[in-house]
Amino acid sequence: MDLQNLAYALNQVVHNFGAAAVLGGAVLARWPVRHEAAARRKFAWLILAGWGVQIGSGMAFGAISYAYYSQFPDIHGIAIVALMIKVFCAGMGFVLAAEYLRCSAGWSKTRIELAWNGLIALAATALAAAAFLRWFS
Repeated sequence: MDLQNLAYALNQVVHNFGAAAVLGGAVLARWPVRHEAAARRKFAWLILAGWGVQIGSGMAFGAISYAYYSQFPDIHGIAIVALMIKVFCAGMGFVLAAEYLRCSAGWSKTRIELAWNGLIALAATALAAAAFLRWFS
């Protein structure tokens, strides 16, 4: 068994579940029905954890490459742009979910809806960028 491929595959599983949490959690909190504040807080915790998983497992991809090749992956062009988009989305998604948990009790309904729309947009953008990162690296 190739341990490097096993490490990448297991990390990819974790990364995929993180992606499912950030996009699925945000969509379910917003649709098909609008949930009460307590339910939305649970979704926000799931999303915050999902973004943490995305950040950690994303870093683990680089660490696995470094462990096996003593260098980070050699990516360029579109893949670099896609990685920067993913990093930006992960950072902003984490911050937005944390701010929602910290401050949303005092927010207007409009601001709450904007936050959920933002979480959906960040997750969908990161997921789309992942395809470009994968196929252009």
